[in-house]
Amino acid sequence: MDDEGTAGDRRARKARRTREALAEAACTLVCDRGLKAVTVEDIADRADVARRTFSRYFSSKEDAVLDSVRADGDRINAALRARPADETPLVAYRNAVDDWLTDDTHPAWHRRPRIFELMRIAGGEPTLYAAFQHIRVEAQEDSIRILAARMGVDDEHDLRPAVLVGAGAGALVAAQSVWVRGSRQDALPGIVHAAFAALTGELPQA
Repeated sequence: MDDEGTAGDRRARKARRTREALAEAACTLVCDRGLKAVTVEDIADRADVARRTFSRYFSSKEDAVLDSVRADGDRINAALRARPADETPLVAYRNAVDDWLTDDTHPAWHRRPRIFELMRIAGGEPTLYAAFQHIRVEAQEDSIRILAARMGVDDEHDLRPAVLVGAGAGALVAAQSVWVRGSRQDALPGIVHAAFAALTGELPQA
């Protein structure tokens, strides 16, 4: 590898570390103090960077707080792209979510205590909740494009990818809502599995 490529790699790694430090600082401060008590300056100070550095990575404190959640959406979609071609679209989506839940390299929400706290906080903070919804919509739009490519259709004219993603994402959102209202952080995988079972008619009868 030439020197220019090596330098570029170093810059990319440094930028990634800075972004992660800012996101971690934002999440920790908001969980500790609440959103209203945290400023962009507080986040930059905790990450030991200048205020202008924060602005290079994030447009708002809400954006920084939820950056790791955005990364989770990216991981689900990466898993969806990698699912075997012979899986039906909805099964592929469900299995991609399961891949995310069981990933040991990048633990999902039920293995990250501050995310459980953050999701509870987001429900009572309108600007944070709105930012979360925006991230969710962006992830679903990417999922639609992925399923459309798997199905060999144009998602602008064929409704099926959007309907399938809406169903799968709806099951995931329902599970997340039940999880946040509960008291057991480790319950998320079981709730997600039950939600998808209900969607596909596989829920055991009481």
